[in-house]
Amino acid sequence: MFKKTLLLSATAAVLLSGAAQAQEKPLLNASYDIARELFASINPKFQAHWKKQTGEDLKIDQSFAGTSRQAQDIIQGKKVDTVTFNQVPDIDILAKRGLVRKDWQKAFPNNASPYYSTIAFLVRKGNPKNIKSWDDLVRDDVKVVFPNPKTSGNARYSYLGAWLYANEKFKGDEAKTKEFVGKLLRNVVNFPTGGRGATVAFAQNNQGDALLTFESEVINIAKSDEFKAGGYEIVVPPVSVLAEFPVAVVDKVVDEKGTRKVATEYLNYQYSREIQLLLTTFNYRVHHPDLVKVITDRYAKVRLINPNDVLGTWDAIQDKHFGSGGVLDQLLSQRR
Repeated sequence: MFKKTLLLSATAAVLLSGAAQAQEKPLLNASYDIARELFASINPKFQAHWKKQTGEDLKIDQSFAGTSRQAQDIIQGKKVDTVTFNQVPDIDILAKRGLVRKDWQKAFPNNASPYYSTIAFLVRKGNPKNIKSWDDLVRDDVKVVFPNPKTSGNARYSYLGAWLYANEKFKGDEAKTKEFVGKLLRNVVNFPTGGRGATVAFAQNNQGDALLTFESEVINIAKSDEFKAGGYEIVVPPVSVLAEFPVAVVDKVVDEKGTRKVATEYLNYQYSREIQLLLTTFNYRVHHPDLVKVITDRYAKVRLINPNDVLGTWDAIQDKHFGSGGVLDQLLSQRR
């Protein structure tokens, strides 16, 4: 009887130990370079939500970098459960490799994009170069900073914003559009790998006359205690690009780790009113019907162009503009 009791106790200890390990298994979320502060606020709220729902403690690990680099790391074996990226193609490439389901945009609302933004400009105090629109960024006396479009989703939207504006301006004349975007690229004084590096180059290293980045980041920088002394000013051009922030569960990883339930709930939670409201405090535009008026009252009026409406699918955009030897490579080669 004594031996049987010991055996039962040992078995119970093993089972309890396994349960504890299951609860302690961390969720790894990979996100874009400038999302550190945002997810530092989202993650504790989700941990409390998960604890209330399941009674389990959850550890969330984070990875921040340019999303193209993040995607390559996942392809090379990094065990990421969820991605919260800033451009569709970097999730599409994971889908093509069988890491994410092919119809991933149907897994969550709004094409799996809980929030969105656009590209805006941050200029120096008093806007000494009188920068108001994309046209001003191609002037000979203006220098700009934004990340490398080869590594940063943020920068690809800057590139597309310029392209879409010029495409309208020149009524679809591709030669003139290329010339316009080429001038902009030649005015870039620093191509960091990610958005945070671009912010540092502009605000701390005093490079360039304008920083191109997400509207949310522009507002955050201008209002932050760290950079407020610089007196930076926000310029939102009248026409800019729609920048969606897509999310996905990395199916292959969550099935290996047994984290599908928590990973799915983590992304669903970003559509909750609580988190949608939080997103507005970080100056993102959101879809929640209760909060649409907040967007209308808070943000500059801008006509947003969806790249897919003009340039086709993201696969087509990727192949033509960002693939090896594509338009971006051609224009970058002219900088030398």
